[in-house]
Amino acid sequence: MVIVYLFRILILISLAIIFYTIIKYFRNPERYLRIAKEERGFFFLDDPKNSQRNFQIVYKGCSFEGEKYLGTTEESFEVVDINISVRNPLELRGLSRDDLYFLEKEILTRYPHANITWKHPIDQLLLSKK
Repeated sequence: MVIVYLFRILILISLAIIFYTIIKYFRNPERYLRIAKEERGFFFLDDPKNSQRNFQIVYKGCSFEGEKYLGTTEESFEVVDINISVRNPLELRGLSRDDLYFLEKEILTRYPHANITWKHPIDQLLLSKK
């Protein structure tokens, strides 16, 4: 009789663990990054409260990473410098200057005091003439 109750409790615990694992899987931000990359969409992964943690952007199948640097503005401490690099330069194929301007606009809406610096090879596209 006691074994039956223990077995039922173990079944309930295992169902709770499975349910928790499914919820964690569907709420995982890395999963959203992967889906956006596969669908060639846009996704911005960031923790705005943590200025030491880098943000990640996926746009048109290309993965970018931004390093945030904290500094002072006239009123408070804010993110004032952002360095953006691409994870795989081969993914840049097909991206235009307008796409990079779109990314800058999205970053500046989140960090209006930031000065954005693009790392090589992206800076070469921005520096070249149309």
